Amino acid sequence: MDQIEFYKRKLNYETDSWDLYEALNNGEDIVVIDARSSEAYEIEHIPTAINIPHRTMNEDTTSMLDKTKLYVTYCDGIGCNASTKGALNMVKLGFNVKELMGGIEWWRRDGYETVGKQAVDGKKVDCGC
Repeated sequence: MDQIEFYKRKLNYETDSWDLYEALNNGEDIVVIDARSSEAYEIEHIPTAINIPHRTMNEDTTSMLDKTKLYVTYCDGIGCNASTKGALNMVKLGFNVKELMGGIEWWRRDGYETVGKQAVDGKKVDCGC
């Protein structure tokens, strides 16, 4: 595989907060999944995200989901691999999945709103990438 193919493929499996924010605001058919515990989700999560902890992902807990949509999993951030475990579980169950780079930590750092008990207000974001 050459470098061009490598980077094309990489973009098939991950997204950053700017691209996710833009896609959600443009009405793209994306479902965001917080793969952390329900306790972490209640404290703070990305608006519109649903919570399916990676440890509980199975045919029963995902039966209400549409397999034609794109799912983006996330967790705390770069030091957490719940989003990777969640993405793997979802792919095994037949879903199309990407991982959010940097998780909620980078989402917040990039200036986007969160909701929950410790929600933060968003601010106007001009992406530098």
